Amino acid sequence: MTFHAQNHLRVVKGIEHEKIGHGLVFGKFMPPTNGHLFLFNFAKASCHKLTIMVCTLEDEPIPGAKRYEWVKKLFPDCNVVHHAAEIPQLPEEHPNFFNIWKDSIHRHCPGEKFDAIFASEDYGYNMANIMGLRFIPVNTRRDIVPISGTMMRENPMKYWDHLNPVVRPYFAKRVAVLGAPSTGKTELTQGLAQHFGTTMVGDYAEILLEDYQNNIPGYDPKTMLNIGDVSTVARGQMAGLEALLPQCNKVLFSDTELITTAMRSQKLFSQVPDWVADASYSQHYDLYLLIKPDASASKETVMDYKWLHGELVRRALPFMEVFHDSHEGRLKESIPYVQELTT
Repeated sequence: MTFHAQNHLRVVKGIEHEKIGHGLVFGKFMPPTNGHLFLFNFAKASCHKLTIMVCTLEDEPIPGAKRYEWVKKLFPDCNVVHHAAEIPQLPEEHPNFFNIWKDSIHRHCPGEKFDAIFASEDYGYNMANIMGLRFIPVNTRRDIVPISGTMMRENPMKYWDHLNPVVRPYFAKRVAVLGAPSTGKTELTQGLAQHFGTTMVGDYAEILLEDYQNNIPGYDPKTMLNIGDVSTVARGQMAGLEALLPQCNKVLFSDTELITTAMRSQKLFSQVPDWVADASYSQHYDLYLLIKPDASASKETVMDYKWLHGELVRRALPFMEVFHDSHEGRLKESIPYVQELTT
């Protein structure tokens, strides 16, 4: 048969359309990797409607609710379903494995009718056959984005660039710098953030008081500061941390935290709001850097240091003391401690 340049396409009407009706993707996504995002976007581009089913078990290393939340944020225009049933996970675990999954999928998606399953695993053929659907393989070679969830979990710092910003806060390391006033706490936090090319959370108490003094005529913190301001400071410190986590590069530094907030409240008002005290126990940092004052420090500075040291020990928190008198010395001493967290 001779191929002619003109009239070479024999167009036939009525053979499907450019998009499938309703597609289904399901998996653990622990965590969602760039490979998973390729799968989701491929399926989304192929369908009029896409359901992404996040399948989780109670004892898995990353909470199922967190993975469901990630996928919902990543694909808000898709039908994201949380499948939390405790059923067999591998075909060899049960002779009726695929039918069990078929029934469970339908229970979690009542009334939904699917047209195709998209997957990067060969199991998709069996699952699609059992459900009476078409199977659309997506990069079953696994060579387009060769990063697995296991690799991510084992060394998220190494594969940081492959983590989506929505997922990064979960794996980011948090380092708090503690110290009495005028011991170089802010300077050290800034120096560490600059060295590691990342972001830092300021001391919200200082930020708030500066703003009050600049914008409220006659404001005097010695007479006008009250116990309600402690809650404002604590909320601001927590909010700043959560707001900057998605922007950090592997590690986020915090110039003070809620243990210090509680100490300040106790000193100023002889009491601490109960929720602030509770939150100071539930906050999570991977490392605390406690600046030890030099020999010329005041008695009050030394007392603050001893109180903070005692709290870190009493709460069994991971901390290192920083001894050097100069900023350069404190920075040089602190860098290796943080480096251990980020490699």
